[in-house]
Amino acid sequence: MDPQAVIKRLVVTQDAVSLIERENKLTFIVDINATKRDIKLAVERIYEVKVERVNTLITPRGEKKAFVKLAPDYKASDIATRLGVF
Repeated sequence: MDPQAVIKRLVVTQDAVSLIERENKLTFIVDINATKRDIKLAVERIYEVKVERVNTLITPRGEKKAFVKLAPDYKASDIATRLGVF
């Protein structure tokens, strides 16, 4: 699966921002058919980071949300800053 097709957008809510600061996690809305492995590879390729783990859930709106925990060497806040969240 094409990395650009896997990740639709970054979630920027108060909860998502607190996850960035407290747990080094980024939250994305992803393609409904993307596997955790697809998501991990897409985030690593697009943002040039190492991903420790990926958790997913389906929202009540029918979208797939992915919580991506970065390896300790990388800062989620750096990526969020690059994307204009902070």
